[in-house]
Amino acid sequence: MGSKSFFWSLTKKSFTFGIIALTISDRYASIMPVRGLSMSPTFNPVPNTFMRLPSDDYVLVEKLCLQKYKFSHGDVIVFSSPSNHKEKHIKRIIALPGDWLRVSYSYDTVKIPEGYCWVEGDNSASSLDSRTFGPIPLGLAHGRVSHILWPPQRISEVKRVVPRDRLSSF
Repeated sequence: MGSKSFFWSLTKKSFTFGIIALTISDRYASIMPVRGLSMSPTFNPVPNTFMRLPSDDYVLVEKLCLQKYKFSHGDVIVFSSPSNHKEKHIKRIIALPGDWLRVSYSYDTVKIPEGYCWVEGDNSASSLDSRTFGPIPLGLAHGRVSHILWPPQRISEVKRVVPRDRLSSF
């Protein structure tokens, strides 16, 4: 009889904990891995020793910025790919709605429409970003990356970096 109430109590506590964790992850913050080299050296800067593959950084993604799309130039965001909504990308915001942007490696100037932003990876040689698919809707954003949490030697805040001479005022 005692073990039955113990298991029932444990089940209720586990269920409650799961609901609270799901709410926090959905509304406030979550942790996710960063894979690939498109944001190197900000994330995954040093390959591990096994086959010289990049080791994954784990980052904190805060979601309070989504309430009114409070993003700034240089923020690193997580968003769904415009071409495949199951894929998530992590890139840096270069331009926000209303900005005029000089596209790197081109002589083009683009005005970012309302409700959109221009994102690019820090490692342009291996990044699939707005240079490929154009401005992305802010509605695809899942949150802003605020801290690197893993590996322990890299725990730090993610800095806002704004590329110079890319934005212009027409």
